[in-house]
Amino acid sequence: MTAHFSWNGVKHMATTRLISLHVNKGKTVAQCLTDRTDYSKNPDKTNGGELVTAHECDRATVDAEFLFSKRQYHTITGREQKNDVIAYMIRQSFKPGEVTPEEANAIGCELADRFLKGKHAYIVATHIDKAHIHNHVVFNSTSLDCKRKFRDFLGSGRAMGRLSDTICLQHGLSIIENPKHGKKSYNKWLGDKATISHRELLRIAVDDALLKKPADLEMLLKLLTDAGYEIKRGKNIALKGKEQERFMRLSSLGEGYSEDEICAVLAGSKKHTPHKKRDILAPKKNTLLIDIQAKLDAGKGQGYAQWATKFNLKQMAQTVNYLTEHKLLDYSELTTKTTAATDRFNTLSAQIKAAETRMAEIAVLKTHIINYSKTRDVYAAYRQAGYSKRFLAEHEGDILLHKAAKAAFDELGVKKLPTVKSLQAEYAALLYEKKEAYSEYRSARDEMKELLIHKNNIDRILGCKEHEADKKKEHDRQ
Repeated sequence: MTAHFSWNGVKHMATTRLISLHVNKGKTVAQCLTDRTDYSKNPDKTNGGELVTAHECDRATVDAEFLFSKRQYHTITGREQKNDVIAYMIRQSFKPGEVTPEEANAIGCELADRFLKGKHAYIVATHIDKAHIHNHVVFNSTSLDCKRKFRDFLGSGRAMGRLSDTICLQHGLSIIENPKHGKKSYNKWLGDKATISHRELLRIAVDDALLKKPADLEMLLKLLTDAGYEIKRGKNIALKGKEQERFMRLSSLGEGYSEDEICAVLAGSKKHTPHKKRDILAPKKNTLLIDIQAKLDAGKGQGYAQWATKFNLKQMAQTVNYLTEHKLLDYSELTTKTTAATDRFNTLSAQIKAAETRMAEIAVLKTHIINYSKTRDVYAAYRQAGYSKRFLAEHEGDILLHKAAKAAFDELGVKKLPTVKSLQAEYAALLYEKKEAYSEYRSARDEMKELLIHKNNIDRILGCKEHEADKKKEHDRQ
């Protein structure tokens, strides 16, 4: 199973997950296909089946068609299936109130079309039984021509997630922050509407009680009782809130919450450090993704169409993906990196130009040294002849070459002539340096261009002057 969630905090758009569907122990392939597709098509979840769309298959017989394609695969290729993956499912969840069921279904179809490139049959079932609308995109692991299987390559879930992000932004959907990474249920990214766990609530209650500086553990427990918690004493102290079914031991709350640690805090020998709360409780860092979200939200009024016309949403999707992947979620960091990339490119460019200039000088100098050496005797004879016009007429070519060489030496400031061998060695070293710089130069140029493009996009989205002024005010406050 491949999950596409955030890493180190922020990620964007509808959350997605690519899940491989396997054969369950004790069941046949046919039974498992029926179970998975029936669950996705459940009429209670899909408005009586109206929110189920099929591609290259019939939604009523999708399980049988998937199974038939697998038999055809064996007949055509002669290969047995190496693993028990019978289909794949993309689970795509949207922020509550963000899309209509019909829009969500259309976005799911667009994602499947672009990700699968028309090579696999699929159904898109949009579930509306939760507060958040979500899609189940079930696609056949066998291709339409029954000659190959879907290749779940390393990073396929990430590629699918980035595609989903791009599509969502192109549809003007919002940026979702802090979805959790891992095999957790997909209601965890719902922000302020997500449910806080009982364990987290108990930690908060303990933190609040400790802030009141109780004299001892008994006073702390009394404060927790007043807060609505039932206390169970035994080998370990356990508590249960009004909505809880079971008691929870203090030691199960994590580091800093065991009875011994709390007693040490109450005795003044230890400082209490509250457990890091979920992002829905903590103040959120002002990142570029939040700024873009605010821009989108502000644009949902009458001026949104005009704003969307001025700025290509596809460009914005690419920029958001780039910023997230490169962890450039702070405008000042983006500006710093763009400036550094530009400086690096300019330095390499100047280095290459300097090498090229010197190499051209060496080529000219080497030519003049050779000419000077070849014509030295002729010019000496010309001087001994008292600069005779007759001698000049007979040896004009050599004499002119000699004079040109001397003039070039004077222009280049050459007082002592280098050897041709030393010039050849210097030329070879400069050529090597230039080649080495060129390989770095190309990557520096590409990085600079990409950063400039995305920074320009951000400036267009947010308004450069306005955004920089806001950042300056925030910096001054700190």
